[in-house]
Amino acid sequence: MHLGATFTNTAVGTDFAVIRTIVQSLEATGFRSIATNDHVIGAHPDRSDGVTMNTVHTAVHEPIVLLSMIGAVTTQVELVTAIVIAPQRQTVLLAKQAAQLDLLSGGRLRLGVGVGRNWIEYEALGQDFRTRGRRIEEQVAVMRRLWADELVTFEGEWHHLDRVGINPRPSRPAIPIWMGSYFGGVSERVLQRVGRIADGWMPQFPPDDLAPVLDRVRGYAAEAGRDPAELGIECVIKATDDDHPDQWVELAGRYRELGATHLRVMPALRPDATPHDQLDIMLRWYDAVSPSLAADPAEPTSPDHA
Repeated sequence: MHLGATFTNTAVGTDFAVIRTIVQSLEATGFRSIATNDHVIGAHPDRSDGVTMNTVHTAVHEPIVLLSMIGAVTTQVELVTAIVIAPQRQTVLLAKQAAQLDLLSGGRLRLGVGVGRNWIEYEALGQDFRTRGRRIEEQVAVMRRLWADELVTFEGEWHHLDRVGINPRPSRPAIPIWMGSYFGGVSERVLQRVGRIADGWMPQFPPDDLAPVLDRVRGYAAEAGRDPAELGIECVIKATDDDHPDQWVELAGRYRELGATHLRVMPALRPDATPHDQLDIMLRWYDAVSPSLAADPAEPTSPDHA
């Protein structure tokens, strides 16, 4: 199983040397990917209308720029947006930025996209919050065309391209596009979209809740004429100071039984945790989980099972 780390964007600070130390330590330990999230702006807390929102008091690095920096100080680790809120961004510009990052990192980008839930950001960026779901589907089609073809003509509801292209294009014809969902909740329309057009899904459910939802996603993939087995699944384990490592191991095993292809740790520490605290719990998680996933579960684990 592919093990990744969530680079907790809101808690890593702004010291270049510290960020470099963290990502290089993650890569040296054996993590195969580093993921980070996206919020362009925050608002005054009283604008949230009682809904949990990113506020101006929360520092969030811009993901494409941050991953470019991470790519420059690492050599092998996959660079993941988990996620970038695509519909609040200009599609062609995002395609260009992704192509550049993928090219300059040697083909290491996995572009996780989602629609978000913060209407304040959409308002500030001049985009329509109400149409974000339909727009992201058109965005995916446009980006894939721009990465693959020298010249693109496209007529859609939001995109009108007449014989245009980006140059340079990525190092490969198709950057993987995965789709994310918010913790504990997702609409049926999102599940259908994932099954139809995504290369992979980033669900955020405990195993008991994930099983029936995953069956529906795979069903939608089959309905679209796709092989459900080719849909990547990346699950997330939140790690806190109060956790016993056995809890992480048990969760990892359950996600593997459900067919997860990727597993990512997300530190969930106290507000005063330092960047080094974030690194420490990710390394402890890896030390606990990695050995438990190394063996093929189909193979006997002792002579008694031979």
